Amino acid sequence: MGPTRFAENRARRRKTRSGPVLPISGRHLLRPMLEQLLAIVRNTFFESIRQPIVLVMLVVVTLMLILANPLAAFTMENDQRMFIDIGMATIFLCGALLAAFVATGVLTREIENRTALTVISKPVGRPLFVVGKFLGVAGALLLATLYMSFVFLLVEQHSVLETVRDPIHRPVIVFGVAAVVIGLAISVWCNYFYGKIFSSTAICVFTPLAGLAYGFALLFRHDFALQPIAVAFKPDLWLALISLMVAILVLTAIAIAASARLSQVMTLCVTLIVFLLGLLSDWLFGRPAKALADGWIATAEPAQIETVERVRSFMIADTGEVVTTTVTERVPTVPLTSLADSGTELLLYWFLQACRAVVPNFQVLWLSDALTQGHAIPGSYVGRVAIYGALYIGVALSLAVILFQRREVG
Repeated sequence: MGPTRFAENRARRRKTRSGPVLPISGRHLLRPMLEQLLAIVRNTFFESIRQPIVLVMLVVVTLMLILANPLAAFTMENDQRMFIDIGMATIFLCGALLAAFVATGVLTREIENRTALTVISKPVGRPLFVVGKFLGVAGALLLATLYMSFVFLLVEQHSVLETVRDPIHRPVIVFGVAAVVIGLAISVWCNYFYGKIFSSTAICVFTPLAGLAYGFALLFRHDFALQPIAVAFKPDLWLALISLMVAILVLTAIAIAASARLSQVMTLCVTLIVFLLGLLSDWLFGRPAKALADGWIATAEPAQIETVERVRSFMIADTGEVVTTTVTERVPTVPLTSLADSGTELLLYWFLQACRAVVPNFQVLWLSDALTQGHAIPGSYVGRVAIYGALYIGVALSLAVILFQRREVG
């Protein structure tokens, strides 16, 4: 019997013993993918919070938020609103820097260390690898942002001391100091006796402790007298912080997309440039586009324009009063672009609109102005903001998958 015939008989006998080959169901395919995704997310999460810059930035932000309380007492009008503005800006800036520094090195470091080649050859699909990296970094940044939010809300609960007669909020100080002491003790204990990394352990321990300190502080007045939690709880602050978290996740997705093709330094530059453009989007793109549109409307014929009255309303957060104003506007009855004076203006208008659509508008995610002006923030608006951020994250991750699909990782 020749070797070919022998191999065929052996394969036939093996197939007979093993029985019929059953088709693989979608559930059996989905489970390994989820396990691979969770493994990538878990490793990326701990790798991100272990970076020394994360702990350093959180310590710096903690000190800045604490110092912002006395520094905000020089406005001569409303010191608490000044503190809210400073605190929100500090959290947003720190979150953007963490997104730029942490997310930029995720893919680049994996490629330089050749660990990406090992993971992808498992095999793990490249889209799954990119999505897992994003989710891991996003979880680390959300944890860091949540810690900063707890510290900010805890200091805000103390309120700014505008005069020497203002009482010190002793529960805030007691619970805050207790959280610091307990967090340091647990982190040092785990590092010394169990060999846990101090930076990641400290972040994972301090965040829930800061949340507990904030929650206990809501239950007491400045003199430790009990009060309902609804008295001191401010939902508008949480809605504004959720919008900031959405903005930080958008920056994270942009950094992941840029790092799919660029080096770490170039990715860092691209992320910071997009951050600045997003903050100035209305001024750079929206204002010139509106000026062009207003000029076309002003020179349009009377038959092409009609005057309408629009009712605008907003709620005062402190009193719940709804303020309504009526605004008169001139609206074209024909398509706006048909009023353009020249093709050059029309081309410039569409260019500005395209830039405004492509660049993320962080002004819609920055709700500090509404807080400082005393306007209530509707929950529906935050829901629309979350949808806007989710769509932008989806587009950025799709671009990251496309760019990473043909990148050399060996």
